[in-house]
Amino acid sequence: MSIFSKFSSRPPASPVEFIIAGLGNPGRDYVLTRHNAGFMCLDVLSERYGFKTDRLKFRSLTADVMINGHRCLVMRPQTYMNNSGEAIRDAAAFYKIPPEKCIIIFDDIDIPFASLRVKRKGSAGSHNGIKSIVYHLNSDNFPRIKIGVGNKPHPDYDLKDYVLSVFSKQEIKALESVMEKACDAVELIVAGDIDAAMQNCQITVKNN
Repeated sequence: MSIFSKFSSRPPASPVEFIIAGLGNPGRDYVLTRHNAGFMCLDVLSERYGFKTDRLKFRSLTADVMINGHRCLVMRPQTYMNNSGEAIRDAAAFYKIPPEKCIIIFDDIDIPFASLRVKRKGSAGSHNGIKSIVYHLNSDNFPRIKIGVGNKPHPDYDLKDYVLSVFSKQEIKALESVMEKACDAVELIVAGDIDAAMQNCQITVKNN
């Protein structure tokens, strides 16, 4: 058997089944800011699975990863938060991935700090990145993993300044277990058990 026939007899690679997108803003100025909680979660996921999101594709830094036997495109959109939907739309269209298989990880100011919420679908709320995704996918029927970053400390505090503020060392430490749980949720959703993710991976923290 020739080497050419050996290669041709191999089964084709499985298609990409899921998009896993962590939201944030690119660049050093935004590292470890509240709005980059989605990027931070992908750091934990990349450590767990031993990959790097270093391939520029669909205006994102990406990695092609197998998770629980399913091929996933992991994405860090580089479009800045408010245009996140453009990158996810392009990837979803290319791989013909429906919204319900686009898993979005992002910061949420409307739940207490260090809380975790897993939702099958829902409205965009006040989050501009999610608004962009809903608009460009023409659907809100996508699973989302929401990482609580807390609300601004005072009503007069500028919201933009707050979400672009850097986590303290104590806050980063407190988020470690939250990020791990978020990655557990990703694994369950990819395995087809979003109900288990919603039941077992959520973290509830009461406001002081």
